[in-house]
Amino acid sequence: MATLKVNGNGRPSNVKHPSAPSLMMNSHFASVGENASQEAYEHGIQVIDEEKNFNENLSTYLNLEKVIPAGFNYHLISVFGSQSTGKSTLLNYLFGTHFGVMAEQERRQTTKGIWMSKNKRDEGGKTMAENILVMDVEGTDGRERGEDQDFERKSALFALATSEVLIVNIWEHQVGLYQGANMGLLKTVFEVNLQLFIKDSKTIPKSLLFFVIRDHLGTTPLRNLQNTLLADLSKLWASISKPAGLENSRIEDYFDFAFVALPHKILQPEKFEEAVEKLGTRFREGYSDPKKAGLIDEAEMPVFLPQYHRRIPADGFPLYAEGVWDQIVHNKDLDLPTQQELLAQFRCDEISREVLVAFDESITPLEDKQAEDARMGNQAVLPGLGRAMNEARTKILKDFEVNASRYHKGVYQRKKAELESKVDTRLKALFQKQLSAAHKSGVETFSNAVSAAVKDGQKKGTTYDFAQIVESEKAKALERFESDAQAVLVQGAPWSSYQQEFKLYRKDLDERSASLRKEEMRRLATRIERWVRSRLDESIGLEFNKIGSGRGGSGAPEHGEKPPTEKNLWDRVWAIFTETVEAAEKRFTDRAQSFDASPEEVEVGLWRLRRKSWGVLRAKIDEEVMEGNILLKLRENFEDKFRYDEQGVPRIWRPTDDIEGLYTKARESTTKLIPLLSRFKLSVTSAPPPLDAWIGNPPESVSAADEEDLAPIGGVDEDEGKSLEEEMTVLSDAKAADLLMRFKKTADGVFVEAKRSAIGGMTQVPLYFYGLLLALGWNEIVAVLRNPVYFIFLLMCIAGAYVTYTLNLWGPMSRMANAATQQAWEISKERLREVLESSDTGRQALEMSARQASSKQRDADEISMDTLNGDGKKKRKEDDVDLDDI
Repeated sequence: MATLKVNGNGRPSNVKHPSAPSLMMNSHFASVGENASQEAYEHGIQVIDEEKNFNENLSTYLNLEKVIPAGFNYHLISVFGSQSTGKSTLLNYLFGTHFGVMAEQERRQTTKGIWMSKNKRDEGGKTMAENILVMDVEGTDGRERGEDQDFERKSALFALATSEVLIVNIWEHQVGLYQGANMGLLKTVFEVNLQLFIKDSKTIPKSLLFFVIRDHLGTTPLRNLQNTLLADLSKLWASISKPAGLENSRIEDYFDFAFVALPHKILQPEKFEEAVEKLGTRFREGYSDPKKAGLIDEAEMPVFLPQYHRRIPADGFPLYAEGVWDQIVHNKDLDLPTQQELLAQFRCDEISREVLVAFDESITPLEDKQAEDARMGNQAVLPGLGRAMNEARTKILKDFEVNASRYHKGVYQRKKAELESKVDTRLKALFQKQLSAAHKSGVETFSNAVSAAVKDGQKKGTTYDFAQIVESEKAKALERFESDAQAVLVQGAPWSSYQQEFKLYRKDLDERSASLRKEEMRRLATRIERWVRSRLDESIGLEFNKIGSGRGGSGAPEHGEKPPTEKNLWDRVWAIFTETVEAAEKRFTDRAQSFDASPEEVEVGLWRLRRKSWGVLRAKIDEEVMEGNILLKLRENFEDKFRYDEQGVPRIWRPTDDIEGLYTKARESTTKLIPLLSRFKLSVTSAPPPLDAWIGNPPESVSAADEEDLAPIGGVDEDEGKSLEEEMTVLSDAKAADLLMRFKKTADGVFVEAKRSAIGGMTQVPLYFYGLLLALGWNEIVAVLRNPVYFIFLLMCIAGAYVTYTLNLWGPMSRMANAATQQAWEISKERLREVLESSDTGRQALEMSARQASSKQRDADEISMDTLNGDGKKKRKEDDVDLDDI
């Protein structure tokens, strides 16, 4: 037994390594950096601290211990068990490590986190395997952590997932207990281990669960203790939740089991040291031979078998261990609550449901009202909504606090936050919908108020200031929205703020103001265009009417020359047009200033006005030169020059007058008007007016909406491919030629009428004709006058004729007579048909007549261009040739 040393200095009770600190606790070993010396790692390295942080210097430690060059020739052992059961002491005895142990005078936590140390025994390579890495895991069920079992679960799972051999350190009296034997912890660890690190039993290496039963008194045989533990483990495995495909798996598929009992360390120190010495010999490499199964004592079998090795090279183990720990730390299945937390969760949830009942009673009707308004498309502002939400929120939080604050503080705070989130979600929806309703209704009210104020100003006939109206109504709308928003604020709610919505509301009001201003400017432009149209209709109409009245009174030239009305027609039209549009532009500019319109908007409005005005002028010119209108004006112009003398006195034609000369002169003078009217040209330049320069280029701020209702103008809109010359063409050449021909025919008619007037006069009936008529008809006249009946009938006829003439009844009487005659004719034909149908002979005659009519119709249908031959006769059947045979 003398060879057994603890840390190489003898029996382990209260014995420590010379370099160890005064209080031998692993938690006091400071983490060291990459450049630390080997002495700094004398007591090993803390792989994971009590705050769950992984030590990145693990590879440095393995390099110093010469483990990295070993490749796969290393082994990893972990110890697992309750706090203060001598885990660190056992490891120090077995492997000569320097893990801190608990002082016997006081019982408290020694190991914090997970520590690792290499085997320190000199026998390494003889009775033990080389490069054994030992991990000392923080004990479970410690009073320092209390009910917080999170680190226990995660550290145990880490040891199970990375180690070949997991030493389960357990006292004899803990066998058969559920919590004392850490069965609940093992269940959680097994379950999560299946989900995270095990796919199937064929590809995943097994692990050895090495149960070391401490303070064994020998009363209960080891075999019985072993059977109890195996039964508990099998029952535990059957109760865990397994992933899909592993439902029928057994615990033996993933774990092997070994059991050893150690005597009481204090009462039987010599036997304890002897048993530990014997146990140390088992930590060697070997393999399982199925042929020798049952023939070799289990107490002599090696523990390092090939099927347990993780096949991770030593240089990759730090990265592998860090990845396993990261996966474990972020797994939510290990974050299980304590009993106190479970009770708090249950009661807090129950209280939350209870207080939500009263909250629903006050808030649900408001939600239903908003939903109903949304379906009806009438999002109205609900009165009293803010007061109702504040009262409901304050009441539910106060009730929850009164009933739930006495439970676990962490759970209470979390559940209170959840309840606040749930309540605030519903209240925030009400709040936002209320603001949205106030937003939409406010914008609509603003628009209606501005429109109503504008209409009132128009009805009164006064000049109203549109910009002042907009600013006044906007201020009212903002004040109204802010009042509605403040009324619905919820005290204490972080989301209860309307500033962002207020900014959006102001932005929408500005956009609506701009839209209303644009609409008002459009209406102003329309009114200005209407004014331009009325002025041009009157002025341009007068100018074209002067074509037919060139003289002072009736139209004949005063001095034998062409009147000014015919020389500079287009100059006057262009001057009138530009003056009218300039006046309209001044009206538009003055009125637009009251709208607070920008210079760009005014510029666009003026540009549109000029284009629209040209369209009005062009339409008026086209109306004046319509065929009927222009032909009438040409005839009037011709008649003024032909029928009136230079003083404007009508001519009475005599055979001696030079009718032909006057006719030729008047006709030639009038026909010269047709080329004048065909082209819009100024007499000064003999060129079209500068329409393109007058209208100008489109402003930079013009939009597509500003141009969509504008008609294209030749010479201005290049995309239309129409030149300025074509735009100024009033009458095309074909139309001018047709107009000239019609005018000449009209003038010829006037000339013939004048000629007849000069040649003719009224033809007189010879007087002897009346004497002859009286002599030949004397007897008949005397007979009528002497016969009273004839005389009275003559008087009656004369009186009837006079009355009919006086009342202008000749036309109606003629129409009545024609209608009566037609009706009598129809009735007589109907009577004749009835008479013929009543006799056999008549019916036969009617049938024969119908057949003849049908035959004639059929012959008429057959005789067509398609049924005639080249000689114009009806084709014979042999003349028909099938086109398919050609």
